[in-house]
Amino acid sequence: MNLVERYVAVWNETDPAARAKAVAELWTEDATYTDPLADVAGHDGIAAVIEGAQGMFPGLVFTPGDQYDTHHHTARFTWHLGPKDGDPVAIGFDVVELAEDGRIRKVLGFLDKVPS
Repeated sequence: MNLVERYVAVWNETDPAARAKAVAELWTEDATYTDPLADVAGHDGIAAVIEGAQGMFPGLVFTPGDQYDTHHHTARFTWHLGPKDGDPVAIGFDVVELAEDGRIRKVLGFLDKVPS
């Protein structure tokens, strides 16, 4: 499973204990997550943002988008949020900085399409 697949899987994890474990495996302890709706740090903050997104969009799932590329310790990729097997209601673009161990140190998220 590549970075984007792991990232999207964490955003789709609805069990709080499994989500907390997945966040700890994918992000460093001091990681930050910033997008137009959130600016948090640490595993608890990141897990809370994910839980909040799931609450705002019940029944919708995150899927990898069409773009993904990396250089050095940086990756950028798109993601979609929508009904399973349906058109996305939201599309985002995230830039992540990776730590030496391959975990995510920083996420800068952008929303390209949002529900009206």
